[in-house]
Amino acid sequence: MELSLSLSYSRGGTCPSPYQLNLLLHGAKQHISWQYTPYLFSPIRKPTKFSWQQKWHLGIRHSCQKVVSYNKQGIPILEARSIEEIYDDLGERVLSITRTMNHFDKKYIVGLAGPPGAGKSTLAAEVVQRLNFISYNKDAIAVVLPMDGFHLYRSQLDAMEDPEEAHARRGAPWTFNPDLLLKCLCSLRSQGWVYAPSFDHGVGDPVENDIYIGPLHKIVIVEGNYLFLDEGVWKDVCSIFDEKWFIDINLDASMQRVLKRHIATGKEPDVAKWRIDYNDRPNAELILKSKHKADLIIKSVNFQS
Repeated sequence: MELSLSLSYSRGGTCPSPYQLNLLLHGAKQHISWQYTPYLFSPIRKPTKFSWQQKWHLGIRHSCQKVVSYNKQGIPILEARSIEEIYDDLGERVLSITRTMNHFDKKYIVGLAGPPGAGKSTLAAEVVQRLNFISYNKDAIAVVLPMDGFHLYRSQLDAMEDPEEAHARRGAPWTFNPDLLLKCLCSLRSQGWVYAPSFDHGVGDPVENDIYIGPLHKIVIVEGNYLFLDEGVWKDVCSIFDEKWFIDINLDASMQRVLKRHIATGKEPDVAKWRIDYNDRPNAELILKSKHKADLIIKSVNFQS
């Protein structure tokens, strides 16, 4: 027997995510085993009344407050009270789509873009974690492919006409290798698996063949700054994605995050400020212009929310 159940609000508190609920139900004193799929809780044993700290009970309607509106271009905008709810909703969104796919061997490739400091890496990792946790398979079904691994090597920057400028502007579109990224994504489409480079921040260079995406990885989230640029090879990269997500964040807020990141990695505050003004902010302004290419705009939420 299957029951379609969701959560209803009982005595205040924050709506537990499906990820949290799965952990909660498997650890409950009633020893009820539940299997989670989006909007579907299927009891393997006969359920008994269940509550958690007298805050939540199983009901009929879902009460988590997420809002989908549309901008002037008709692109849906996802907003929520907390970043956790956004992670949950995106995981449910992808999983519900992939379960309707006709071809078992097909990859569902999501492009995730946004300016520096928007939270792309964190969001991609959190969504993938949820997808892998709630999948039926013991093997991972989802994986992240960061664009960082497609940086040009420092030796390639050294060989440019103005090496000093090249290093100062590292992180700009022309300091990446979009041809290699396109080749990687095309191989993933055609053969179902690929070895991709990662990026060693300690060394400051890519590491070849460090990320393996295999046949069992049905969902691939590619995250990076320039995935939706409407120029050169980047336009071909953008055409690969089944779905395109863009994290929309206030530019000053994102630059504050980047400033803290620079200082945390050892840069003096004045050097960090100069790098933002000279490189990070111009890059972010360019990235924001590509927002119109997105299929879904995700409103940034403070990570502490």
